[in-house]
Amino acid sequence: MRYGDDDRESGNIEDRRGESFGGGGGFGGGGLRIGGGIGTVVLVLVALYFGVDPSVILGGGSPAPVQHPPGPAQTRAHDDEARFVGRVLADTESVWNAQLPAQTGQAYVEPKLVLFSGATQTACGIGQAAMGPFYCPPDRKVYIDLSFYDDLRQRFRAPGDFAQAYVVAHEIGHHIQNLLGISGRVHAARERMSEADGNRLSVRLELQADCLAGVWARHAEQTKHRLEPGDVEEALTAAAAIGDDRLQRQARGTVVPDSFTHGSSQQRVRWFRAGLDSGRLDACDTFGAARL
Repeated sequence: MRYGDDDRESGNIEDRRGESFGGGGGFGGGGLRIGGGIGTVVLVLVALYFGVDPSVILGGGSPAPVQHPPGPAQTRAHDDEARFVGRVLADTESVWNAQLPAQTGQAYVEPKLVLFSGATQTACGIGQAAMGPFYCPPDRKVYIDLSFYDDLRQRFRAPGDFAQAYVVAHEIGHHIQNLLGISGRVHAARERMSEADGNRLSVRLELQADCLAGVWARHAEQTKHRLEPGDVEEALTAAAAIGDDRLQRQARGTVVPDSFTHGSSQQRVRWFRAGLDSGRLDACDTFGAARL
């Protein structure tokens, strides 16, 4: 991506890296319960997605893992990534402050993005690095432990700065869904459904966030010419790498579509591309689509 020293970083970054966190597993003062608020659902889905036992998060009582201080080279790399994330977040603010009211008539409310190391308290409970990046609707914050980008490069084999930007843009897509009331409606509907039907609804929610990430990329390129050759391919590689089918095949050797919560690699690529090609929120109606 094309960023220079004069490109602004967002003022909505909350840097908690280096802060000590002594809390154990389970939910804290957010007032959420299992099966309660949408924040609980989001955390459970992310936990399942990254292979974490949800009981550890939902009151399992296990202490947060001990974090060893990173080496100097890793610290420098994560500082560079923090600056990059700040610039990407600033670009999402520019795009959505213009596009959300223009396309929906609703004003954009900028979220906070929290950088943390290991574990941190959220309005959805305790967030842990093993859960990957996530969005918490009750506090309207995105949470990222930058070690995830190491996993993106090494475990998921999806390197590149635009792959990293896609991760941020996807979580901001969940913020858009929260502002538009989509997340709340999905959560309410899931409570009346079987697990398999609820999973299918979650897939549509996640694919819409992928599409909204594509909408952002389209307008970031049109207004600020951010994309370089190969950037789109980086994002598509990242989307494919974290498809449910690929992750399940790697972890278990088998694929169970009824347990999908984020969508297959092909679906994630298709919906990111739909947003990128159109630049329109109405192109991201995954809930009305007959084919995902």
